[in-house]
Amino acid sequence: MQIPNEVFDLIFPKGIFEWFEIKQGKRLQDDTVTAITFEEKDLPPLTKEMEGKKILARKFHEITITDFPIRGRRTLLTFRRRYWKIEGEEKYLKRDIKLVFPGTQLELEFANFLKENGR
Repeated sequence: MQIPNEVFDLIFPKGIFEWFEIKQGKRLQDDTVTAITFEEKDLPPLTKEMEGKKILARKFHEITITDFPIRGRRTLLTFRRRYWKIEGEEKYLKRDIKLVFPGTQLELEFANFLKENGR
């Protein structure tokens, strides 16, 4: 049975499944931490200048953030961000997705929740 994305949207950051897929979930540290890994879909951000050029997924960069606890366990979300190489260019291309609250390793909604509740 496949779980509909609407259920996951209740638990995970808003809009996350537009750009990412769940790759792994596990419990860590004597069952006190839930760790979930997401991988960015292979959908490069294209512009008119890139039309006709070959674009290849080349590498990943991982970022791990703290999110709302799930079932009383600390929750770590690891996002494997994808980088693409454009044919004939030196620089790498990446999608601009805001995952963390500026200056923290906290998910945006979680950081705002803590801020509002004076933590």
